[in-house]
Amino acid sequence: MTFALVLLGYLAGSIPFGVLLTRWLRGVDVRQSGSGNIGATNVTRVAGKKLGALVLVLDAVKGALPVALALRLVPDLPTVHVLVGLAAVLGHVYPVWLKLHGGKGVATALGVLLVLAPLAALAAGAAYISIFAVWRVSSLGSLAAGATAVGTSAFTARAVEYTGLSAVLFALMLWTHRSNIGRLLRRTERRF
Repeated sequence: MTFALVLLGYLAGSIPFGVLLTRWLRGVDVRQSGSGNIGATNVTRVAGKKLGALVLVLDAVKGALPVALALRLVPDLPTVHVLVGLAAVLGHVYPVWLKLHGGKGVATALGVLLVLAPLAALAAGAAYISIFAVWRVSSLGSLAAGATAVGTSAFTARAVEYTGLSAVLFALMLWTHRSNIGRLLRRTERRF
């Protein structure tokens, strides 16, 4: 059962909504436009706010649903919930359908945390919105959200494993945002 749930998490996470929707609705390959990223930020830049918002929601849902299923099927096994959530985010970052070249995992991680550590997810969302509102830099907001999720989950998560997952997801975000971090340090990161 654990393997099947983890595999389901990975396959759900691998669905490249940013690529599919921009191709179907705009006739554009988002990987060839803007930053080349398949996530909501680049979709917003390339295809507009409405499509970007839809991709944000769908990318979060593809993290939330497999974890919610795992919670329902094996409610007393937080390690399984963590593995399913991590698999969903890794599916987004390394999707089998796109030769392992995916997005940065922020929205999918948010969806996972909305199920496992909802207060941490809400605090992370508030951190993103606050930072983005002031500086208009999505990557900075994402990194602030990740750090906030770790700190908040340490005090609010129902299981220590969920706090551990928050830390692992933040480490993954640091990895996927490494080029953004370089641009932030050089003060050349793109603003909205």
